[in-house]
Order: sequence, then structure tokens, then C-alpha cells
Amino acid sequence: MSEVVSPQSLAEEPLAGEVAVDPATGRPAGRAQAVVLILASCLGVLGAVLLAPVLPAIEDAFAGTAGVQALTPVVLTAPALVIGLTAPFAGRVVDRIGRKRLLVIALVVYAVVGTAPLWLPSLQLIVASRVLVGLTEAVIMTCCTTLLADYFHGSQRERYFGMQVVSTTVAATLFFGIGGALGSHSWRTPFWLYLVSLPLAVAAARLVWQPAPHRSGRVLTLPALPWRQLAAPVVTSLVGGLVFYALIVELSFRLDDVGVDSTGAIGAVSAIGSLGTAIGALSFSRLAPRGPAVTVPLAFAVSGVGLVGLGLAPNVSVIVLFAVVTGLGNGLLLPSLLTWALGSLTFEQRGRGTGWWTAAVFLGQFVCPLVVLALSGAIGGLGSALVVLGVVSVLAAVVVRSSRQARVAAPASGS
Repeated sequence: MSEVVSPQSLAEEPLAGEVAVDPATGRPAGRAQAVVLILASCLGVLGAVLLAPVLPAIEDAFAGTAGVQALTPVVLTAPALVIGLTAPFAGRVVDRIGRKRLLVIALVVYAVVGTAPLWLPSLQLIVASRVLVGLTEAVIMTCCTTLLADYFHGSQRERYFGMQVVSTTVAATLFFGIGGALGSHSWRTPFWLYLVSLPLAVAAARLVWQPAPHRSGRVLTLPALPWRQLAAPVVTSLVGGLVFYALIVELSFRLDDVGVDSTGAIGAVSAIGSLGTAIGALSFSRLAPRGPAVTVPLAFAVSGVGLVGLGLAPNVSVIVLFAVVTGLGNGLLLPSLLTWALGSLTFEQRGRGTGWWTAAVFLGQFVCPLVVLALSGAIGGLGSALVVLGVVSVLAAVVVRSSRQARVAAPASGS
């Protein structure tokens, strides 16, 4: 009969500002562990942008397939949807059986299913492989973010959360360009890039450790999630995912509206917007001591102003300016939301909490183009749709700030 082990007996949380220590070797978590986890986190955006340049070629290659026009976009969007639907379950598995083993296995499987379209003969099978890519990405991203929160605390955790956003943003820009370059050879060629997870699997196996070893023959009892505290950041993160991906998804179309059709020019403006995101994310560690009551509303407000400006911009110069403003807010947004979501969780709750947060952000990513398309059709164009999203973002800032102030004031009034 399995013995139930109290979760408190499996892990002792380091104090704020400290780092976790490998129980086997006594070595503290450091830059090597952070680099592996941050690089592995970038795999989540690989599925979102790598294949965008070759979608027309995929559609042409399977022109005789029934429903090809509907299936081809799913090749790109399926991983994000699957992450959104399965990350909470991945988080539960992470909390129950441990972080490291799942991460290494998922990185290896990711390479197998990611490269499968190199030899799959039908579009339907390729779509099925993309669903499996989404499942592995859900596990990888949940494990990586949870381990960063396990290993680092205080200002170090905040710095690495910011670096995670910087890295994924830069990776998205690089992967888009690499996908286009490889796609010029063949639409199948970009799928080779999924093999990058194999050296990361080796690095994770050597450098990453399980913070709380799960003892064989025993069952870890998981404490319930504190939904009273977790629900607000998770729901807000759904809106945050929608706001964050609006710039990434719609900037090229907005440039097209003002007559910019050069791929090089669009890429240059996108890179400038990504620079704004990097600066915003790097600033997070300095602003984080003020807490989510300040950082989350500030991020939504800056992103909202940027989106309104993008929607109203009459020319390229103004679009570039507000792309940078939106990027600044976006860079601050995700680490602020993540810190808010994980702030009330213990070690034994962190994997599930990270899973729910990841699901919310990626569902926001998946619905972003659909929401923008619906708004564009209803109110007269992309510019108007971006203005509406910007207003929603500013309203989110007001609501979050007001609710956080009300929570602080409530105990004081009751004392």
C-alpha cells in the first residue's frame, strides 16, 4: 500500500532572494540552469511563427485535399490551441510526478513529432503531428516556467521572468526570418529546425534537477489551488495574451494598409517593435518591487495606448512609434501577470498554477486574430479594431488597479 507523503516534507522553500540548491550535489541554481530553461521556453513560439512564410506553399502542395483552405492555417495555429487546452493538465502532471523527467522526455518527443512532416504524406497527418507538437510544448513551457519559479526567488526570479519574455520575443523574430529562408528551398525544410530540442534535452538532463524528489512507492498528495487568489490573474492573463499578440499578428497588415508591401521593410519595423518589447521586459526587474498592483495596470495601460496609436496612425513613421510603445507595454505585461499568478502559490501548487496561466495566455494568442477579424468586419477595418483592443487594454488597467486597491483597503477598513 502506498504511503502518502506530506508535501511539506518534500520541499523547503528558499527565502526571498535565495536560490534553490540541488539536493544531490549541493550546488545552487545559477546562470546555466536559467539559460537552459529560457532557451527551452523559446520552443513554444517556434510552432507559432516558423511556418507562417510557407503556408501558401503547403496549401499548393496539397491542393487536391478536401478542405485544404481550412486545414492549412490549422498547421500554424494548432499548437497554440492545444497548449491553451492542455497546459492545466500538464501542470497537474508536473506537480504530481516531477519537473525534470517530464521536461527531458518532452524535449525528445518534441523533436520527433516536430520533424514528422518531413516524411508524412498527407495534410491530415501533418495536422495531427502539429497537435502532438502542441502537447509537448504545453509540457515544456509549464516545466520551464515552473522550474524558474522553483529555483529563483525575489529579484532574481523577476529578472529571469523578464529575460524569458525577451528571449521568446527575439526568438519569434528570428524564427520568422529563418522559416522564410528555409522555406525558399522547400516547404518541408523548416521542419528540420525542430531538432534543436535535442541538444536542449541533453543540457536539461545534465544541468537541471528536480527541486523536490518524488520518492518511489509513495504518492504525493496535492493541495487544492487557491482559486480565490488565482482566478483573477488567470482571467486577466487571457486578456493579456490577446493584447500581447495583437502587435505580433497585426503589425504587418497595418503596414500594408498604409502602402508598405516590402517584406524587408515589414521585417525591419517588426524588429523595432520587438526591441521595444525587449526593453519593456528588461525593465521589469526594476519595477517588480512595486508589485503586480502597479506593474500589471502599467503594462496594460502602455500597451493600450500603443494599440490605439497603431489603429489611428496615418503613416509609417507614426506606426513605428506606436509599435515601440506597444512593445514596451507588452514586454512588461507577461512577466507582471506571471508574477501575480504565482505569487500566492506554494511549491506543490506551482506547476498547476503555471499550467493555468500558460493556457490563458495561449488561448488569448489563438483567439487574437479571430477577434481582430470579427471587429474589423463589424466596425470598419483593422485600424478601428486595434483602437477597440487598445481601449479594452486601458480598461483592464483601470479594473486591475481598482480591484487591487480595494483589496488593500478592505483589511484596513475592517481593523
